[in-house]
Amino acid sequence: MDDGIDDNKRHAPALRALHLTKRVATGESSLLILSSVSFEVEAGASVAVLGASGSGKTTLLGLLAGLDTPSEGRVEVHGEDIFRLDEDGRAALRQRLIGFVFQSFQLLPALTALENVMLPLELAGRADAREQALPLLARVGLAARIGHYPKQLSGGEQQRVALARAFVTRPKLLMADEPTGNLDAATGSGVIELMFELNREQGTTLVLVTHDEQLARRCSRRLRIAAGELVSDESDAPVRAAGAADAGSGASAVSPA
Repeated sequence: MDDGIDDNKRHAPALRALHLTKRVATGESSLLILSSVSFEVEAGASVAVLGASGSGKTTLLGLLAGLDTPSEGRVEVHGEDIFRLDEDGRAALRQRLIGFVFQSFQLLPALTALENVMLPLELAGRADAREQALPLLARVGLAARIGHYPKQLSGGEQQRVALARAFVTRPKLLMADEPTGNLDAATGSGVIELMFELNREQGTTLVLVTHDEQLARRCSRRLRIAAGELVSDESDAPVRAAGAADAGSGASAVSPA
């Protein structure tokens, strides 16, 4: 089956950020949100992006997914420069390669759990959307809730529907923005365990934004953002800085601006 990756770019990193900068206009001046952030993520890795509220980590995730555009710099997903694409092209790339889990679930209220999970496949023109969605909803423990609407589900159940929706397309790259931010500790723990299990089963590259140190330690690599800058890059295994020829290990050096 076609996995959506250009054969000529199959050996490229799953994700590469090069000198990503984001400014927003504030009257006669501008506010710097991100400053020349660079790093690479190899296929199959799990990476946590840590930072305090307002540090720029959610802005970074939006840029990595092509949901926002940078003031400077570029992002490559499996070797494809996403900002050389127009908005429709970026949407098509996300459909092929990226799954997204939001803090606020982002389920469509007029659709049932099953219909929410089927939707990405239906938008891609897949005729087997129901056949793919049903076993995944069973996998996340919601086989008996497929006909329920989001308002009839608990927060934990809604996030499990969101996980099933994110994984139903078998994405190469999963991005999660504070996936347990709206859940209590016990429910959040169960959702996270499920997310990592699905991630392992599908061999997905995982990038998640969190302020939770315990959750971040579940990932093989941790990037820390402070005041819009990448201030540390800690890894449990050798990693390669963006543009570098050799891999580093331990607390690797951040690519220079």
